Amino acid sequence: MDDGSLQDELAGFVAERDWAQFHSPENLAKSIAIEAGELLECFQWSAEADPERVKEELADVLTYCMLLAQRIGADPEQIVRDKLAITREKYPVEKSRGRSAKYDAL
Repeated sequence: MDDGSLQDELAGFVAERDWAQFHSPENLAKSIAIEAGELLECFQWSAEADPERVKEELADVLTYCMLLAQRIGADPEQIVRDKLAITREKYPVEKSRGRSAKYDAL
């Protein structure tokens, strides 16, 4: 995601179809949750999911995430880096390595 070409391609795809009118932040957030549910459905009855279906559903989640980032004027890479910096502080390596405990229980 370090290259704007995918974001440009998504924006062009949406513009060609005049779909931006439907892409309010609320609708995009709902779509992310819906598609995340479909991704989870891949694993509903078994830990072994069809890799191709997982990729398709993951692509849908990522697409809506990127569209929401565009809509609110956020750079996806930057917001992930910002959150990673916060998470690094919450979960220092010396306390969290190999543990799944929440930061306030470390």
